[in-house]
Amino acid sequence: MQKRQSKGLAVTGLILGAVATIASFGTLVGIDAAVNSVSDDKPAAIVETSTPADEAAKPVETTAPVAETPVPAAPAAPAVPVEYQSALIKAKSYSDLMHMSKAGIYDQLTSEYGEQFSPEAGQYAVDNLQADYNANALAKAKSYQETMSMSPEAIRDQLTSEYGEKFTPEEADYAILHLND
Repeated sequence: MQKRQSKGLAVTGLILGAVATIASFGTLVGIDAAVNSVSDDKPAAIVETSTPADEAAKPVETTAPVAETPVPAAPAAPAVPVEYQSALIKAKSYSDLMHMSKAGIYDQLTSEYGEQFSPEAGQYAVDNLQADYNANALAKAKSYQETMSMSPEAIRDQLTSEYGEKFTPEEADYAILHLND
């Protein structure tokens, strides 16, 4: 009986994990599509029309045409590989939703049990992610305090542990200092 329950729970866990992964991916794709569609919109041009009677009443002004000087084109930004872009999107998700540390995000992105991105893509993602790691550490600390009733020192240890959250000592200090704000 115990073995059947364990197997059933394992299968249920795998199914729920797969559903969560698919939902996360779908959300990220939707957000990306929304951002891209907003940036592709062009402002509408306003065109004034006039009737022939209006044109006859207006005086005609003539000016010499102004020669336009060509503006040098900005150098093209180097293309970012799709894998790097995907890693950055995933990193943002881990930061925003799970309040992870920089080291924790990198490990999750490059882990063979996690996202399996290349080390270069993972490094690109954490280097280009705009995250407030102090705020992430504080959110994690408050979660530990509220859900696990941990002491501030135990929370600090968990935040900085290489087997825990992997925040820097400075980020953990910030979290403990503002824990009860």
